[in-house]
Amino acid sequence: LGVERFSGVCILGFNSAEWFIADIGAILAGGIAVGIYTTNSPEACHYVAENCSANVLVVENHKQLQKILEIQHKLPHLKAIIQYGEELKEKRPNLYSWSEFMDLGKDIPDTQLREIIESQKPNQCCTLIYTSGTTGQPKGVMLSHDNLTWTALAAGRFIMLTDAREKQELVVSYLPLSHIAAQMSDIWLAMTFGVQVFFAQPDALKGTLVDTLREVRPTAFLGVPRVWEKMEEKMKSVGAKSSALRRKVASWAKGVGLQTNLKRMNGYSEVPVNFRLARHLVYKKVRKAIGLDRCMRCYTGAAPITRETLEFFLSLNIPVLELYGMSESCGPHTISLPHAFKLTSCGKEVTGCRTLIDKPDRDGNGEICFSGRHVFMGYLNMEEKTKEAIDEDGWLHSGDLGKHDKDGFLYITGRIKELIITAGGENVPPVPIEDAVKDAVPIISNAMLVGDKAKFLAMLLTLKCNVDVETGEPGDDLTPEAIEYCQKLGSKATKISEIISSKDKAIYAAIQKGISAVNEGAVSNAQKVQKWVLLEKDFSLFGGELGPTMKLKRSVVAQKYEDQIAQFYVDAATPT
Repeated sequence: LGVERFSGVCILGFNSAEWFIADIGAILAGGIAVGIYTTNSPEACHYVAENCSANVLVVENHKQLQKILEIQHKLPHLKAIIQYGEELKEKRPNLYSWSEFMDLGKDIPDTQLREIIESQKPNQCCTLIYTSGTTGQPKGVMLSHDNLTWTALAAGRFIMLTDAREKQELVVSYLPLSHIAAQMSDIWLAMTFGVQVFFAQPDALKGTLVDTLREVRPTAFLGVPRVWEKMEEKMKSVGAKSSALRRKVASWAKGVGLQTNLKRMNGYSEVPVNFRLARHLVYKKVRKAIGLDRCMRCYTGAAPITRETLEFFLSLNIPVLELYGMSESCGPHTISLPHAFKLTSCGKEVTGCRTLIDKPDRDGNGEICFSGRHVFMGYLNMEEKTKEAIDEDGWLHSGDLGKHDKDGFLYITGRIKELIITAGGENVPPVPIEDAVKDAVPIISNAMLVGDKAKFLAMLLTLKCNVDVETGEPGDDLTPEAIEYCQKLGSKATKISEIISSKDKAIYAAIQKGISAVNEGAVSNAQKVQKWVLLEKDFSLFGGELGPTMKLKRSVVAQKYEDQIAQFYVDAATPT
């Protein structure tokens, strides 16, 4: 199709054999493989395709094709589109079905392909992973052949994956392949160790994943925290419906399981009789029910997981092991192992990877920095951003705060960056969404997005009010402009307290309308604001919510209004 050297081949669709073939084919043909999130809007697809000078776009179905046709006229480098998941509904120039695309290869001599392959060097870019910036557009993380092959081998050996010549490992591919985690585990690790890959249904995360797991019975499984939480919720609701006796037995077994596993974690190796009994009565059945009866390696990563969820699975003798890293380190940097893990730690460095805790405080907390052959080349066409990420000594700065314990286990204690990471592992830059809400609803003074480790995003809002000139303390009276805005909407309110106490219909409706409009333009469903609350006082330097440069101190606000934030998530069901 005329893919030029180092031009992008973008793939937009759910995990499938064709996804893998297009990805690896793009690399061998001298292009750069680029995954695009299936939830992306047409604009977000355009940004990626244009940024990597895409020559070819591979889409799954008619729905994804429509996004591309909408932006095709703005993609000067685009030469062809291929649709793999279903038959074409319409004929268009340079639009191919998968079988038509496969037939094109028959006339290309192997020597031509071999020449391109042989001209490639280990330190050249072959894959781009687009990662959300804290502000604005995503950055294209350039990964070289060596980055991917070295990391796959190092990580696979570290977790002791077995080569297929000795024993067949099996995995289920379901996490988005545009994300480094799935790409590393499903493509590169699988290729390095001969792992057999099974593809889940596209609606895996809506509930069919467990059916697939039961059918495949994988030997290793990677889930983002949201996946483990969903399993936990489902298991608890099934458990609640069982008989009193069964509930009693399960509760006893969970107590035994947690005690035994915590002791094991701290180095005790003996297996008590009651644990063996519980394994026979409960743990084996539970594992079988969720398809993890052969799974010796259950992993979680991409976002922080709660201690409660980890303990829930540990009590059922399913140690969920945390790993940590970033797109810029090809995925893993530290990994927990079945014989070496600690609850809430992300494990130890993969062999060949090094960690520096930069500028540590009294407790040993500092910025986590990485070094090793897994560290990326840089961000595509963003030299300044690359320099911010990798310092002169070659350390990659993660933006995460953390510390090591006396045994060398790494703990993540916070984030320097403001990025919100939802329970689904979606990275959400809060500032653009907050700014959009303030623009949409002129009466709003400050907006703070919350939703770190949570199922959905919510927002704290404050209204524009008069401020005490002497102390800088925000008052209850609305500003004249705000009052005028209220009058236009047909509200007689002049004070914040009046609006909140009466839940002023006109104002609340206007705010909801503004937020709905912002949600219309969201990059994906995960970036929509699902709930909001009005606070009685505006943020200020006086109240401690704003810093000297009027920058929002998120941690202060989160602490101060923790009850309001907790209220968003009291009702477990996601609001529609």
